[in-house]
Amino acid sequence: MLSANAIEKAWGDRHILRGVDIIVQPGERVGLVGPNGCGKSTLLSILAGEMEPDHGVVQRRAAIGWLGQTPELPPGTVREVASAALGWHRDLLRGWEEALAAGDEVRVAELQTRLDHVGWDLSHQVDMVLGRLNAPAADRGVERLSGGERRRVALARALLASPDLLLLDEPTNHLDSETVSWLEGFLGSFRGGVVLVTHDRYLLEAVATRIVEVEDGIAVSYDGSYGDYLISRAERQASLQRSEDARLSLLEREAAWAARSPAARTTKQKARLDRLAALQAARPLKQEQSFSFDLRTGTKFGRTFMEVRGLRKAWAGRAVVKDLDLDLGPGDRIGVVGANGAGKSTLLGMLTGAIAQDAGTITRGPRVRSAVLDQERTGLSLDTTVFEAAGDGNDQVVIGDHAVHVASFLRRFLFPREMLEQRVRGLSGGERARLLLARLMLQGSHLLLLDEPTNDLDLMTLSVLEEALLGFDGAAVIVTHDRAFLDRVCTAVLAFHGDGRIVRYASRLQWLEALAAEGQAASAPASAPKVAPRAAPAARLSYKEQQELAALPARIEALEAERAAVEAKLADPSTYRSGGAAALTARLEALGPETEAAYARWEALEARRS
Repeated sequence: MLSANAIEKAWGDRHILRGVDIIVQPGERVGLVGPNGCGKSTLLSILAGEMEPDHGVVQRRAAIGWLGQTPELPPGTVREVASAALGWHRDLLRGWEEALAAGDEVRVAELQTRLDHVGWDLSHQVDMVLGRLNAPAADRGVERLSGGERRRVALARALLASPDLLLLDEPTNHLDSETVSWLEGFLGSFRGGVVLVTHDRYLLEAVATRIVEVEDGIAVSYDGSYGDYLISRAERQASLQRSEDARLSLLEREAAWAARSPAARTTKQKARLDRLAALQAARPLKQEQSFSFDLRTGTKFGRTFMEVRGLRKAWAGRAVVKDLDLDLGPGDRIGVVGANGAGKSTLLGMLTGAIAQDAGTITRGPRVRSAVLDQERTGLSLDTTVFEAAGDGNDQVVIGDHAVHVASFLRRFLFPREMLEQRVRGLSGGERARLLLARLMLQGSHLLLLDEPTNDLDLMTLSVLEEALLGFDGAAVIVTHDRAFLDRVCTAVLAFHGDGRIVRYASRLQWLEALAAEGQAASAPASAPKVAPRAAPAARLSYKEQQELAALPARIEALEAERAAVEAKLADPSTYRSGGAAALTARLEALGPETEAAYARWEALEARRS
């Protein structure tokens, strides 16, 4: 479907890509990974034809659907802009009409067969895809949309274009958990090829059939899922390190021989000196870069950093937060989840003081310092250099009780000296996020308020942030759709259920179980008795629970098969003509939470069994 050979690209004196080769076959779903700044987005743009390489050739043998990090959209309403992606369908209709007028029966039959297959009217698909991606209202002008809303419309355009190959750069950014689950199902059943850059580890594990890592300017391919990649990569790195150690040992011996040998006169000696030159000229193994940072302040506090009582907020008469009580103390890491537009960022804004509440009180500890990381990554001036942004114009920064030179401090966050004078506007999204994390460490805050902190982070930086938060002695409130991040970091979850109702759960999985129970209760007959809450489980599995555990794998498989079947029916235009789409859509919405709840129950029972 696509092949790239010897792709090179440099930005100034930074040689980002130095000979990338990649081939994408039909049906492959390739996850493109690598550290921030390694060239993933640059490579994806080159593959899409949005950017020209300095050297190398790209051959495209497939229609491409493209989502970049900062998509450009034509003017018009959301529906008009999304519908414009159906140009391929309008071309089919026009060709059929022209063949019909010309009396070309063979061409008419060919195009009619294709139209019968894809559908003669695709307006329903536009509404379905916009709805599933939780896009803004169809009659809104795109010029008034936020960055996240524009990305959702651009993603809808990419999917509606009916491409053979999807090239997606961070498609889950600004999507809520339910929408990410839908996209995961869509990509998993997509019959064409997919190349995607994403930090969503669950998405990579569920979708990818191959992982390609951009490493030191070249592309290294690993077959299998994300989990397979982690194992194969560790084995490869160990092998490369052994080879490098052998090269250095041989180089040391040959250099010692050359130093004590008389002038080389014989052919054998010249060959040995040539081998020494080749060993010296070989590109050394690039050492893996890693970093860590510490958010701890060492300040001793009591039990409460912040106390929230009876908090309320409404926009245009619609309640988004109603009667919320919340206590935040040392060690609390609260994840905030819910649909886009439910009010998650509004809640964070009230906690920061940027948005006034309608009612209720927010009491902050007198010595508690707060720090905010918002979705827009404000706090960085685009025209300042990396050096100036880190030190606020100073040559030194204070970490704990020690003054450290800004260059040394930035080196900890993988900013080499040659990047210190680079303007912030020239950094990738992930590099900006890493710079903001460096500034966050310097603030010495006790309460962190983070809005989608994982957006644009590479997998290594994501892991570093997780470790820093796990060791943090303060409190954090984190709005995020990253399921793996929520599961690993958060000690509790605040979930928006609509109409301002916010419920605290012990984990994301408990929230999903509650959603599944709500869905089942909503679909049960009015006379059905209410189910009493389950008691805390016993230490060992009962006979009934053992039977339930044995049956769960088949149930999970059946739910996933049902979801695939429902999605296939919704993709068939005849479903909409027969009037069965509404019930199928409702069932699809229920299947996501039901499936995740089944997985959660299986994990809980399996953990107790073991």
